[in-house]
Amino acid sequence: MIILFTIPVVLIVIAAAISIGLGALVAGTIMRKTIIRKSQHILKEANTEAEVIKKEKILQAKEKFLQLKAEHEKQVSEKNQKLSAAENKIKQRESTFSQKMEDLQRKQNEVNTIRENLNNQLEILNKKQIELEKSHKQQLEQLEAISGMSVQEAKGQLVEALKQEAQSDAQAYVKEVMEEAKLTANMEAKKLVIQSLQRTATEAAIENSVSVFPIESDEIKGRIIGREGRNIRALEAATGVEIIVDDTPEAIILSGFDPVRREVARLSLHKLVTDGRIHPARIEEVVAKTQKQIDQEIIDLGKRTAIDLGIHGMHHELLRLVGRMKYRSSYGQNLLQHSKEVANLAATMASELGLNPKVAKRAALLHDIGKVPDNEPELPHAVLGMKLAEKYKEKPEVCNAIGSHHDEVEMNSMISPIIQVCDAISGARPGARREVVESYIKRLNDLEELALSYPGVVKTYAIQAGRELRVIVGSEKISDAEADQISQDLSKKIQTEMTYPGQIKITVIRETRAVAYAK
Repeated sequence: MIILFTIPVVLIVIAAAISIGLGALVAGTIMRKTIIRKSQHILKEANTEAEVIKKEKILQAKEKFLQLKAEHEKQVSEKNQKLSAAENKIKQRESTFSQKMEDLQRKQNEVNTIRENLNNQLEILNKKQIELEKSHKQQLEQLEAISGMSVQEAKGQLVEALKQEAQSDAQAYVKEVMEEAKLTANMEAKKLVIQSLQRTATEAAIENSVSVFPIESDEIKGRIIGREGRNIRALEAATGVEIIVDDTPEAIILSGFDPVRREVARLSLHKLVTDGRIHPARIEEVVAKTQKQIDQEIIDLGKRTAIDLGIHGMHHELLRLVGRMKYRSSYGQNLLQHSKEVANLAATMASELGLNPKVAKRAALLHDIGKVPDNEPELPHAVLGMKLAEKYKEKPEVCNAIGSHHDEVEMNSMISPIIQVCDAISGARPGARREVVESYIKRLNDLEELALSYPGVVKTYAIQAGRELRVIVGSEKISDAEADQISQDLSKKIQTEMTYPGQIKITVIRETRAVAYAK
């Protein structure tokens, strides 16, 4: 029973499997056909789309071709037009050229005709010249036969007669001109000088030996003097100027013969009072800075003076010396003002005489440059100034004018006498100079130079109008006993070698400083 039951089950299973396999086969066949149909449909659509794209591209290509063809035809048309225009221009030029060639040929023919006529006229003139020479020769032979002299002898007599007549006329004319010049030379010279003075207006000012420093209140006087006078002593020692603090209300007097020192002292006092810190160390610092400031102002002043006078290309060292002239005086007359005045006068005179006014102005500005060098050798200031000008490559006529304005050097230029005359005019004006001041300054200079000749002396200052001489010596070189001996020797030497009114107080200062820094 079991076996019989098992066989139908197996058959059923086999039949089911066969039916499943047949179903799967049928399903696969149907799916394959479906895929094939879809593929054919897609391929057909693709072919259709490709045809459309192909037609579009062909249409675009045709449009592009037609566009390029139209542009090409346009360019060809433009080129043809240009070629036609160029051909027309060439034809016009050829026509013009042909016309010019015809004109040129016609003119050439005219020139040839004129040349032939000129040749014919020249032949006629040559024939006439030959005939004229023959006639002239015949006339000369007839004159020689009549006068009994040759042509050369007649020419010699005629030339000699004309020469004597010309010499006589020339001598008479020269004599007349010389007499007229003698009569008018003095008048013309005075006229030239007067015109120069009228056209050159300058101020007359005498240099003083004191300056007044104004202060706001008398309380500042105590601060300037300092404890036991240490501030005022330090200020006097640093500047070389006597500082007079008296009962004059709201003013301090700065006394000294050197304007540079007085200006340094004045500016230093102004800075110290403005700052408020007044003590010996600060005083020395401010005085040193002020001295540098004054040195720079001297250079700037020299440059401004040269620019104002229209002088260019001057060496910077000469410009510095020109600036220093502001702080020097000649018989009480400010040296820079004097030199500018001489420059303006010289330029005016040179212009009136037909000379170069720029060269005259340059020589006049530098004519007293020998009075202001840093070191003063034993040479006349005119010769020293000439050597300085030669050193800094000034022109020979400028150097000669500087050296000869006091006749130390022979004049070899027309500018030289003009500088000498203008220097005399500037110095001879009423009130321009004062010899008392010059002798006073010279006496103070001699005092200081005498003290500086001693070994170990660092600085010397003549103060109180030369009634006191302060001598500062180096503490490392001079002892206290030697300082006392210097004061004694110096007083005896001044008594024997100098002439002075009253008495002179000699003060020798020896200062020792100990400086240390806390770190």
